[in-house]
Amino acid sequence: MKTAEIFFFRLCTRERKSAYSLTASNNFSSCTPAIEKAWRSRKLSTSTLLRFYSICCKLPSTVAMQAPGTVTAKDMPHGINETTVHEYDSQAKLLQEFSKVPSIDKAWIFKSDSGGSSRAMFSISQMNFVANKKRKLILSSHIVKTNNQSIDFQWSPFPVEMDGVSAIVPSPSGSKLLVVRNKEDESPTQLEIWGSAQLEKAMQIPRSVHGSLFVDGWFEGISWNFEETHIAYVAEEPAPPKPLFDDSGFKGEGSFNKDSGTWNGQGDWEEDWGETYSKKRRPTLFVLQISSGEVQIVKGISKSLSVGQVVWVPSFSSASEKYLVFVGWSSENGPQQTPRKLGIKYCYNRPCALYAVKAPFGGHDNKAVVETKELEDSAGTIILTAGLSSAFFPKYSPDGKHLVFLSARSAVDSGAHWATNSLHRMDWPADGRPDSSAKVSCVVPVVLCPKEGSFPGLYCSHFLPCPWLSDGYTIILSSAWRSTEAMLSINILSGQVSRISPGDTIYSWDVLALDGDDILAVTSSPIDPPQLKYGSYSNHMEQFSWHWLDVSSPVAGCSDKVRSLLSSNHCSILEVPVKNPSETLSEGARRPFEAIFISYSSSESEETCKGNKIDAVCGPVIVIIHGGPHSVSSTTYAKSLAFLSSLGYNLLIVNYRGSLGFGEEALQSLPGNVGSQDVSDVLAALDYVSERGLIDGSRVAVLGGSHGGFLTTHLVGQAPDRFVAAAVRNPVCNLSLMVGTSDIPDWCYIEAYGKEGKELFSEAPSAEYLHDFYSKSPISHLSKVKTPILFLLGAKDLRVPVSNGLQYARALRERGVEIKVIVFPEDVHAIERPQSDFESYLNIGVWFNKYCKLP
Repeated sequence: MKTAEIFFFRLCTRERKSAYSLTASNNFSSCTPAIEKAWRSRKLSTSTLLRFYSICCKLPSTVAMQAPGTVTAKDMPHGINETTVHEYDSQAKLLQEFSKVPSIDKAWIFKSDSGGSSRAMFSISQMNFVANKKRKLILSSHIVKTNNQSIDFQWSPFPVEMDGVSAIVPSPSGSKLLVVRNKEDESPTQLEIWGSAQLEKAMQIPRSVHGSLFVDGWFEGISWNFEETHIAYVAEEPAPPKPLFDDSGFKGEGSFNKDSGTWNGQGDWEEDWGETYSKKRRPTLFVLQISSGEVQIVKGISKSLSVGQVVWVPSFSSASEKYLVFVGWSSENGPQQTPRKLGIKYCYNRPCALYAVKAPFGGHDNKAVVETKELEDSAGTIILTAGLSSAFFPKYSPDGKHLVFLSARSAVDSGAHWATNSLHRMDWPADGRPDSSAKVSCVVPVVLCPKEGSFPGLYCSHFLPCPWLSDGYTIILSSAWRSTEAMLSINILSGQVSRISPGDTIYSWDVLALDGDDILAVTSSPIDPPQLKYGSYSNHMEQFSWHWLDVSSPVAGCSDKVRSLLSSNHCSILEVPVKNPSETLSEGARRPFEAIFISYSSSESEETCKGNKIDAVCGPVIVIIHGGPHSVSSTTYAKSLAFLSSLGYNLLIVNYRGSLGFGEEALQSLPGNVGSQDVSDVLAALDYVSERGLIDGSRVAVLGGSHGGFLTTHLVGQAPDRFVAAAVRNPVCNLSLMVGTSDIPDWCYIEAYGKEGKELFSEAPSAEYLHDFYSKSPISHLSKVKTPILFLLGAKDLRVPVSNGLQYARALRERGVEIKVIVFPEDVHAIERPQSDFESYLNIGVWFNKYCKLP
């Protein structure tokens, strides 16, 4: 064994022996003291250590271990050898190339005073691995449009980092900017109002008034009024007092004083909204009066409601009464409407409604700290959508005559956590006062079985802050369209839906902002990093169409190496026929589903695969399966998948029946059939590419997270000879275990039994139900599994708790199946913290290379 290798292993295992004792020559002994010193002071990074090892391994083989104390296999870190060290080193450098590319989170466009030009502001994020969080940046640009054939974005020379910023929200005119700084400890939340050149006001909101603002896009609700004098927002209600004790006993309720020998007890347990909302208190509505800095709680909202997505009702007169409209979720959504906060993140099947309430203004009779009885007074709340089981994302038309909103009533009524949405319009009363009897019309209904090539239904996850064209009745949004993301225009009066992004393409499009009647968008594909586009609606010889121009941008630039690697790949969308469809299935469920196929190409593989030869030179494939199950893998660029394809893999990304974007009938065919129909679809897609000679069928790996992990572990059990390696991220392996530990136990019932599961749902499932859950789970096929599996688990996952993956992994190890488990202590279901995400995909790449034997 090489001296450098011994030294490397000593460092990795934190040996405290002198580095000199590990070398019998002076070839590199002069450098080891510095390395050891850096290591001892924890200043030596993993990447530096790997580079040092890589250099040392190039020394002549005559440098041998001659000193006593030979290192045996048990001294080495588990799974580490010279080959894997080099593998980690090379893949880590490559993954960092992909991770450097920033992403555009949001954009805003404001008209310049001079006219004829606009100002754009972009919110950008970039991985900060050292701090283990995303670095947030702001980049500005001046937009000069000369004609429909030319657009000039004049970018600011450098972005500005927004350190410690949780959210930024421009005012309607663009003349002011709200900056929110939530603190991770118990420090006050800071709200800042910025003008064009200076900070105008900074306010510290103590925890006795409210906790952190919700800024995650679900309960998030930060809304400027039209006069830009007040801001409504959603924040955590103040913590209730806790029991106080000292050495003499109970002292009542209050806050402890560490200098007086008192301490607080825990008090009554309070239920939260599950995944990502652990320890978050009830989302509550507040209003900030900017001039005075006074914060007032909005009275009249029942404590049984959690609020979000607040907007101001347009002012029709100088009347003193102002109103707010918000979304309210009842905490009574357990079995038989018992009090229970089921997990809400990603779950559109939670009943919700639109409410209106008077906004607090002016006077000093309504203080920020209010009595509990005031919070419980719900006399002033008006429910606007009593006839719908779901209503969210409220938006007023520019003239204030219409309130539009989305509804997920298909999800609520069926129990599926996401389903096809519908769009609705409420005709707002002429006097501007909320009216529970106001007319509500369905603008875009649920599409059951779309015709080939036609609109498949609405699957929208957000609205722009200002989504309207200048006519005041056309709204622009993004929605899943089969395996792509598309931009749509919807006339809220006629209900006409038009696809405005190019059709018949592999590219996905997402709208970022509107510039009057022009659109700023971003487009990408799995092999094309994001590209900004600027679109104008043109009329040429009575032919109306959208004309798109490329925008030269510093935002989404990637290295020449990344572009070179991606340029050798090809992407296509495959239509896969359903195998042996039953006559009892709906028409939509019998139609072909889709898979995105990314083929890795080299000159050698192209020659062989064009001849339809099933040969190793066609390359191995990774089958990638999305979670949900009611979500979708779109052709949007993803750095993790681009990284895996650059290693030399073909990627087969399967949108099995039950995915979003294909109509409601296909989606609803899956609940009650998980573990069979979805497994069959994945195998059918694999057969489709294998039979056409597009892959090497003897080197197939499979990767999935959440329900995708459920399918991955099902596949290696039901088709044990098809897969040489597998990797799972927080997988569902045992429904009978998950039903008692997850924040969404109802999911287990719905996916196991279908719509009937809504009535069967109980916190105490019977032995019969537990048996059914087990039989539908991957763990029931455990005895057949022989595929090596990598497990990547988040210890703070409340959706699929870590016990699910660990139980399955331990059972495999008991049976002699090779496994590797990595647990990320601070990660939740998504495993998206920068360091965790990086280590996760680095290990996936190394794991698959080990078994697929890539050169």
